[in-house]
Amino acid sequence: MNLRNKAKLKVERRALDITIISDVHLGSKECHAQELLHYLESIEPGILILNGDFFDAGKFDKKSFPKEHMLIINEIFSMAISGTKVYYITGNRDDFLRRFSGFSTGSVILRDKLVLYLKNKKYWIFHGDVFDSSLRLSPQVAKIGGKGYDILLKLNRIINRWRKRFGKTRMSFSRKVKSSIKRAVKVVKDFEDVAVKLAAKQDYDYVICGHIHQPSIKNVVVGLKEVTYMNSGDWVENLTALEYHMGRWSLYKYDELDYQFINPRLHVKDAKKRVKSKHELKKKRAEMFLKKMKDSNKLKQENRWGF
Repeated sequence: MNLRNKAKLKVERRALDITIISDVHLGSKECHAQELLHYLESIEPGILILNGDFFDAGKFDKKSFPKEHMLIINEIFSMAISGTKVYYITGNRDDFLRRFSGFSTGSVILRDKLVLYLKNKKYWIFHGDVFDSSLRLSPQVAKIGGKGYDILLKLNRIINRWRKRFGKTRMSFSRKVKSSIKRAVKVVKDFEDVAVKLAAKQDYDYVICGHIHQPSIKNVVVGLKEVTYMNSGDWVENLTALEYHMGRWSLYKYDELDYQFINPRLHVKDAKKRVKSKHELKKKRAEMFLKKMKDSNKLKQENRWGF
């Protein structure tokens, strides 16, 4: 739907204590900007954490930066102005910002990692690319792998476009492909294991990452320590976020049925039809009334003249 022509979504925003999103990849064609904008316009978090790869520097082109992507930035700044504290944590796709780590302006704070304390529990929040061995040992291989993943995402969009035409819901074809490849499954498991073990070693109760585009919430026991591992997923494939409210964490999954727009023009058109039908009814009643009057006058004249 064209953003210029769409009706403004009128919904009451959900109050949340903390919202975490990651791997938005603004600036790339793979980013589901419209869906993310719908989501952001439906929530009112006390803290918003952008956990890495919010921008995709490798595909960023300021000359052709999509309007939809700019609307997301505007919405986040509007949140910050309204009182939401925004933490921007850098990732591998926006690592050019790491030189500015520690910078803050108003309610927007730039960090490489974040430590929070909630209900006497210690949280370790970072993007997670430091655990990616392919990035550290062979950047070229990682780049080739990234190209392959981008192709999968493009194919995924084409498939979902056709599914939508036939009235079917969207599916993650790229996720199905990844889950069927043993190597990809092993990479995800290794990533999670390293994150949990390191968190347990440093006495963290929770470790929250992004990077691998694999949304998850699970408890893992490492020796005598129980660690909760969470991953916020992404907005190029899974369209997920982590939400904290009333002392509980949950994994949000975008559903397009929750954001159905109603074009007010349709109501205007219907209203015009109703007005038109009312005018026609009044006209018809007036004609019937005049006819009755004529018939009545005719009858009077006949009685008068005795015809």
